[in-house]
Amino acid sequence: MAKGGRHSRLLAGRRPSPRTLILASLLLLGLGAFFLPSYSKDGRKGEFRLPVDEAKDGPGQKGEPWTEILSWEPRASIFHNFLSRDECEYLIELAKPRMKKSTVVDSTTGKSKDSRVRTSSGMFLRRGQDKIIRAIEKRIADFTFIPVENGEGLQILHYEVGQKYDPHFDYFLDELNTKNGGQRLATLLMYLSDVDEGGETVFPAAKVNISSLPWYNELSECGKKGLSVKPKMGDALLFRSMRPDATLDPSSLHGGCPVIKGNKWSSTKWMHVQAFRG
Repeated sequence: MAKGGRHSRLLAGRRPSPRTLILASLLLLGLGAFFLPSYSKDGRKGEFRLPVDEAKDGPGQKGEPWTEILSWEPRASIFHNFLSRDECEYLIELAKPRMKKSTVVDSTTGKSKDSRVRTSSGMFLRRGQDKIIRAIEKRIADFTFIPVENGEGLQILHYEVGQKYDPHFDYFLDELNTKNGGQRLATLLMYLSDVDEGGETVFPAAKVNISSLPWYNELSECGKKGLSVKPKMGDALLFRSMRPDATLDPSSLHGGCPVIKGNKWSSTKWMHVQAFRG
């Protein structure tokens, strides 16, 4: 056997350490964000178009996709028109028969439990359970640079008037919940419906000039307490729970403001630093 071939086999047999995997994932995320420019409100200045086949079917301005950088602390951006209207409606109809009161994860037992901080209803879809779900999950992986196998199954959430989710972190502070897939690296929150009033996703610890947001005057009182994103059907909010140096990012604290008028439907994809087998 040639020396080069033997050497290649030895290298291929080595498994990278968890820290190496985390740093590699964060580097890819950082590079992806680095090459995405900022945008004016109308999306024309320095526009970066995303290759979404379903763009013509998306809601909004002719369904044309574009990316908007919101913040560096936390690292957050919006993929506008990420889902088509048909995809949003499909996810809602798929979830409706199985909706139950939402729960939170117990850091001691690792199991779900009821909590007053979260008053929505929700359910989980199996990862890759049908052709449409697989297409959405593939798109998420392409846009976030995080493999499909590192993601949990899609969670569908429904908020009625008065329902909310108090500020919280998506990362874990215990070892029990990181045994499967490691720490949560990033979250993609997809909005499946518009909301007449309220229901914003708010980052109260974000280091940005909140009052400078073009949509600041359209926010509810809750939404004005931090960097906030108004739900818009088809849009997807991506934010990272970890910094590029693999440390947890406390500025990723976020919550769901109470719905004041209308209904809010959304879908969450949590992504880990390693393959998640759930």
